[in-house]
Amino acid sequence: MVRLLVAQTSSPHSGHKKEKTMALDPSQTPKDTLLPWPQHQSPSGLRRQKRDWVIPPINVPENSRGPFPQQLVRIRSDKDNDIPIRYSITGVGADQPPMEVFSIDSMSGRMYVTRPMDREERASYHLRAHAVDMNGNKVENPIDLYIYVIDMNDNRPEFINQVYNGSVDEGSKPGTYVMTVTANDADDSTTANGMVRYRIVTQTPQSPSQNMFTINSETGDIVTVAAGLDREKVQQYTVIVQATDMEGNLNYGLSNTATAIISVTDVNDNPPEFTTSTFAGEVPENRVETVVANLTVMDRDQPHSPNWNAVYRIISGDPSGHFSIHTDPVTNEGMVTVVKAVDYELNRAFMLTVMVSNQAPLASGIQMSFQSTAGVTISVTDVNEAPYFPSNHKLIRLEEGVPTGTTLTTFSAVDPDRFMQQAVRYSKLSDPANWLHINTSNGQITTAAVLDRESLYTKNNVYEATFLAADNGIPPASGTGTLQIYLIDINDNAPQLLPKEAQICERPGLNAINITAADADMDPNIGPYVFELPFIPTTVRKNWTITRLNGDYAQLSLRILYLEAGVYDVPIIVTDSGNPPLSNTSIIKVKVCPCDENGDCTTIGAVAAAGLGTGAIVAILICIVILLTMVLLFVVWMKRREKERHTKQLLIDPEDDVRDNILKYDEEGGGEEDQDYDLSQLQQPEAMEHVLSKAPGVRRVDERPVGAEPQYPVRPVVPHPGDIGDFINEGLRAADNDPTAPPYDSLLVFDYEGSGSTAGSVSSLNSSSSGDQDYDYLNDWGPRFKKLADMYGGGEED
Repeated sequence: MVRLLVAQTSSPHSGHKKEKTMALDPSQTPKDTLLPWPQHQSPSGLRRQKRDWVIPPINVPENSRGPFPQQLVRIRSDKDNDIPIRYSITGVGADQPPMEVFSIDSMSGRMYVTRPMDREERASYHLRAHAVDMNGNKVENPIDLYIYVIDMNDNRPEFINQVYNGSVDEGSKPGTYVMTVTANDADDSTTANGMVRYRIVTQTPQSPSQNMFTINSETGDIVTVAAGLDREKVQQYTVIVQATDMEGNLNYGLSNTATAIISVTDVNDNPPEFTTSTFAGEVPENRVETVVANLTVMDRDQPHSPNWNAVYRIISGDPSGHFSIHTDPVTNEGMVTVVKAVDYELNRAFMLTVMVSNQAPLASGIQMSFQSTAGVTISVTDVNEAPYFPSNHKLIRLEEGVPTGTTLTTFSAVDPDRFMQQAVRYSKLSDPANWLHINTSNGQITTAAVLDRESLYTKNNVYEATFLAADNGIPPASGTGTLQIYLIDINDNAPQLLPKEAQICERPGLNAINITAADADMDPNIGPYVFELPFIPTTVRKNWTITRLNGDYAQLSLRILYLEAGVYDVPIIVTDSGNPPLSNTSIIKVKVCPCDENGDCTTIGAVAAAGLGTGAIVAILICIVILLTMVLLFVVWMKRREKERHTKQLLIDPEDDVRDNILKYDEEGGGEEDQDYDLSQLQQPEAMEHVLSKAPGVRRVDERPVGAEPQYPVRPVVPHPGDIGDFINEGLRAADNDPTAPPYDSLLVFDYEGSGSTAGSVSSLNSSSSGDQDYDYLNDWGPRFKKLADMYGGGEED
């Protein structure tokens, strides 16, 4: 209950002070009426400036239960004693959304709230009160009304998340930060209604202590409070956190809870340890990429993490690097693998010292265990190794042509198994020409045939054979060796004459034949060559001669002045330069033929040289001429026949022939006004009904009828004037009885083009000269119409 004192201090010039206590309506309490400042007139007659109303804020508690509408205040003007005044309010909550939260009695000025308020929805309202007379004229300036909703503790704290996840390293010291949980309260945070405090309700599991963590009651930060976090014992903690408003007062505040899951992360605080101090393995000699032993370790850190993954190292016992250790990513075992072959004859066993560690370094203060080192014993087993040839490939040199049975060399193998008493046997694996033989016991190689350097099995003078050496172990083992024989050339091939065929003119001096030789041997068993003619038969030296050009070439030419055309076999002796030299008599076929001035054989000469006589050549030429003549006559006869078929002689005087002046085109029928045809006239001739298969009546006659064609009279080649009339009559009679003669009797119907054509019917033209038509104008049309003018333009006297 408030009692207001309205006071006014006069102007300093007035020299007095005025106080006034507002009058209250008997039916109203002091708080219900608010008075504006009255208006005063200064003694000097000047009007003082009117002051605005000063209204303290109005506080309204939220969630009020009513009854509604509930009166808040009453406003009135000091002028309502003189004139009637209407009051109104504007602003959010009155005439602006949300609408009609507040209302005012326009006559009494009482202001009401119409429903319960919610501070979380809107915490304050700003309204303006207006006073007007009955005519709507403003009586007072608007006053501002501030209404504040008083907060009530009607909202619980709400956590941002219902489950929080955090982590902390094992072995962390007390006070290590873990995570932060946050809860929000919709109530006024400046009052106890919105002040949230946190506390830990429970911790699961309670090991090694029931209070491993604590929480800052104001900020929600969770930190460790005790030592002893060990992931190998407890991997995860579940903490229930409670948030309470009213500054954590459990009696009056509202609470809510959330779950904080704290994972204990692993650190490398456990070194790996071998499950036993010694391991053993076995490996056959000469075997690589073979796992000979599996090393097992135990590590209590988190599996498949760098703190758990093992790394193995061989400290000693393998100076040559025969072994390496790979880690199995699934089991973490160490696989001892042979990477370099071991030899039983050199090392029968290996003693390795192996150490294991992790990928991640150990945590501070953790030392390696003595169990992180172990010994590995690897035994090497002896296996039957294959014999081998120390010199592979082996190369020997000898002359070709050595006799069969000659000993070439001993190609023996060595058995590496020194501690086994085994015998080695030899055999051939590859001998392309089957020239060699090997002793099965000692590997001695002898020739089984004559070695030929010029053979197809020899490449670049080298013959290659492969042999097999096998022991009698269990199981047997074998090795291969390659023997290469370089064959030195001897003069064992006579030269061959080149070319085998040639041609030359029948008279000397025009051309000659260049000859040479080919020898399969090598230098110095080839050229220079000697070319000579044999003495027998004597005609060879009589008709031919050889001229030496150089060491490899010579020329063969005619000795006599003329030699009849034909083919001659000329023997020539060729001798090489080997030691001893070899000779060969070769035959060259020489075609002798007549030549032109350039020394080239003529066509007739080439034929003659091929062995045909003069009579045969003449006969062939005559046959060719006869054949060409027959072809020409046949072509002329065909052209004449074609000309006779299409050419017809005129039966009238060329002077009277009008075909050059009058052109006959296809008749297209009558016009649209000339369609009165007698269809009965389009019947087929009765004489043809026995030929046509169609039923009697009107037929389609715009096609070629099917029937026997009459025979027209044959026009004589040279017509006689007396026979012209008979010929015309016979042709006319045959045409009248020929239904196949064009144009066919047909009714040609065209598209109707409308009545009243401007062109007259052409059917009205009369071809008779007895009409009234005057054709004299044809004389004015020029020479092209002269024939028509002569025929129709002469008048009656014509």
